[in-house]
Amino acid sequence: MSKPTVSQALAALLLSGLVREAGRTSGGKGPTAVLYELNPQAGWVVGIDVGRDWVRAAIADVTGQFVARRDERAQVKSAKTLITQIGAIAHGLAADAGIKWNQVTFATVGSPGVFEAERGQVALAYALPGWGRQGLVELVQQELGTNIAFENDVNLAALGEQWHGLGKGVDDFAYLHLGTGVGMGLVLNGELYRGSAGAAGEVGYLPLAETDVRDPLSRRRGALDAAASARGVVSDARRIGLAPPLTAKKVFEEARRGNRKAQRVVALEVHRIALAIAAVAAVLDPELVILGGGIGSNGDLLLEPVAKEMKALSPFRPRIEVSVLRQEATLYGSVSMALQAAQDQLFARGEASA
Repeated sequence: MSKPTVSQALAALLLSGLVREAGRTSGGKGPTAVLYELNPQAGWVVGIDVGRDWVRAAIADVTGQFVARRDERAQVKSAKTLITQIGAIAHGLAADAGIKWNQVTFATVGSPGVFEAERGQVALAYALPGWGRQGLVELVQQELGTNIAFENDVNLAALGEQWHGLGKGVDDFAYLHLGTGVGMGLVLNGELYRGSAGAAGEVGYLPLAETDVRDPLSRRRGALDAAASARGVVSDARRIGLAPPLTAKKVFEEARRGNRKAQRVVALEVHRIALAIAAVAAVLDPELVILGGGIGSNGDLLLEPVAKEMKALSPFRPRIEVSVLRQEATLYGSVSMALQAAQDQLFARGEASA
């Protein structure tokens, strides 16, 4: 590009408020040059992680710097109450950041389920009552009143790891979420992979030889999901004879204390995790598998046993690690996706004004 062309483009970007002067060069020979940087307040983005238990949200400037965030217990009595809560949190974040809502360029909403763009709904979102209704996206759009994108929460967790976690600089990796449900986010050749219908990574539906894959629950929720999710861990604990009240968290705590029955439950979970990784490794050959979610975060009880089980099950050896972002992964991913969309919009606007 010629110097006049660059000067004209910079002038347009300055006029549109996308960049600002950041100083001048110094210490070199000849005349100094003006330095420019992206104007952080040229645009704003909101990321929202909608889960069964919590709604986590953050507002960031166009450079990705978090300015404010909110975490609230999810109001999941109905889709209507949850949508109202999402709207209140999002608008509250704008107020916390000292801006008006119409200054927000883009928002990304992450939730369980498979987003069906043509129908404007989220399928397979059984954890959120009414979340699969047709027209859901339009209702959230009306509540937020800005440009929005919907994405699967585990896909966003993978993007969060790519942006600020263990996936940074890794071209091919998988994020395996183990918690209330089981799912996987895939990054292949540096890009999020959704598949032909957005269902790539729905490993909860992998049929396991040790389960009745024709059972209605397995058909509806997935065989691996039924066995390896928090619900499956509690079911195993109950069958083995652990004393109630039972939660997956309690089972892992008891295993750390040396409870033999709890350790048997963890061993079953290790086997199922290894089966899932072995199946994916044979098809996609990821360099790295990141474990996340409430169950997946128990690296001290899972990493070495899963690696050992993998040696018995498969000739493939992806590196297996536990997420450093933990419960923040989906939130970081939602902000990352919103940032990309906002930057594309803002610079397209800047080019149009050039």
